[in-house]
Amino acid sequence: MPNLENYYITTPIYYVNDVPHLGHAYTTIACDTIARFMRLDGKEVFFLTGTDEHGQKVEKSALEFGESPQVFTDRVSQRFRDLTDKLGASNDDFIRTTEPRHILASQKIWKSLVDTGDIYLDSYSGWYSVRDEAYFAENELKSDGAGGYLAPSGGKVEWVEEPSYFFRLSRWQDKLLKLYAEQPSFISPKSRRNEVIRFVEGGLQDLSVSRTSFKWGVPVPGNNTHIMYVWLDALTNYLTAIGYSDQSGNTFQKFWTSALHIVGKDILRFHAVYWPAFLMSAGLPIPKRVFAHGWWTVEGEKMSKSSGNVVDPFQLIDTFGLDQVRYFLLREVPFGSDGDFSITALKTRINSDLSNDFGNLVQRVLSMINSNCDGAMPTPGSYEKEDVELLRNVGALLNDVRSSVEEQALSDALEKIWQIIRGANSYVDRQAPWKLKSTDQKRMETVLFVLSETIRKIAILMQPFVPTSAGKILDQLNVPKDSRNFAFLADDHSVESKALLPKPVGVFPRHLDT
Repeated sequence: MPNLENYYITTPIYYVNDVPHLGHAYTTIACDTIARFMRLDGKEVFFLTGTDEHGQKVEKSALEFGESPQVFTDRVSQRFRDLTDKLGASNDDFIRTTEPRHILASQKIWKSLVDTGDIYLDSYSGWYSVRDEAYFAENELKSDGAGGYLAPSGGKVEWVEEPSYFFRLSRWQDKLLKLYAEQPSFISPKSRRNEVIRFVEGGLQDLSVSRTSFKWGVPVPGNNTHIMYVWLDALTNYLTAIGYSDQSGNTFQKFWTSALHIVGKDILRFHAVYWPAFLMSAGLPIPKRVFAHGWWTVEGEKMSKSSGNVVDPFQLIDTFGLDQVRYFLLREVPFGSDGDFSITALKTRINSDLSNDFGNLVQRVLSMINSNCDGAMPTPGSYEKEDVELLRNVGALLNDVRSSVEEQALSDALEKIWQIIRGANSYVDRQAPWKLKSTDQKRMETVLFVLSETIRKIAILMQPFVPTSAGKILDQLNVPKDSRNFAFLADDHSVESKALLPKPVGVFPRHLDT
């Protein structure tokens, strides 16, 4: 049975100093898939994405374009909103950190940290990376070969000295380690969790949480010569969108404790160390889980503008199709691991998995019904052992796939579905319904009915992964729009017998080189 709890899922908010690329699309597609799955499984879902628009890096980028920071962020943020639309994402909100509601929420959590005694005024001197919007200890830096230093990400660091408010992060070291021990699923995958634990065990220093050397940010309450540290501002977006600043409705209470943050591995520290410390200090519950996925390389090379190999998701979708791109990104590598993108691999997935395996199964079954059953859904006779086995296997698929999606194992979920698809294709070959028409009409109808039921259930389960294509398959089976959630995977919700079906059309065309 589905779990009827509320479900809150978030992408990281994307930083507006650059154009959207494959990595942004990947995260949004993964979150959208999980959100769609949970809705179909009976949960009330809130899915959030948006843009992070403050900080020194944004201020510098705006200056380079000869624009004010607000004009710059308005323009670049729209690109990410356009990508969200291009991806067909089902997000419930798109937040921008320059919105008034977010300023209020950020200042509210700041005041809570002050009230608990965890913020104090001092002065700061240390190594700061504009690219990462983060400070680094000297033992984390590496030489740039020219007398300077680089952050672990490769970003240049500069020595900064200025007045600063500090957050007593050191005070939360033991409580963070206790959190990780008592809630081992808080950080996932396990390898990332181990990295975080080692970092915290190495000792936490108090964190500088304000700047005075630039102005593009949220003013510190009571001292507007300081602006809030961009990460304290940015992380608070997850609270803003569900009504933390005023809590006038019940959205915040309904969703917050179920929060799943999906992030790239490069920003895990901010989400798994700083964020829970801020929340515990402010007297707020922590999210349910932080999941860090890997990075994509392009044909073995790191994706970068200087290499000229940045993959444009808009162009990719226009060339290969949205569902095809969604399927490839979700299927190609285990979610959480690094992956390598290539056009060859994408075409292979399209032609082998989607066209040959799934598409061919649908096309030949519906074509046989159309030509051998007068286009009407056949009425089954008595089931034989192989019929029962296939129906039992596809009937068990929801629980198997659900367990994978609940752990964000999206590639694993698709592999479980594909095992049934491959099994159904083998069943077609063994039963040879095209031969049965002249020898055993009722047996042919039974086989085709078993296959149509298998396809119906697979298509319902595939809706979160390839929404448009799965919908087209269900259309061809005459499945009503209101009969496509997971409650209709039970055996007593099968396609109505003798329902006339439309003439079948291919859903997953092969991609041919031109």
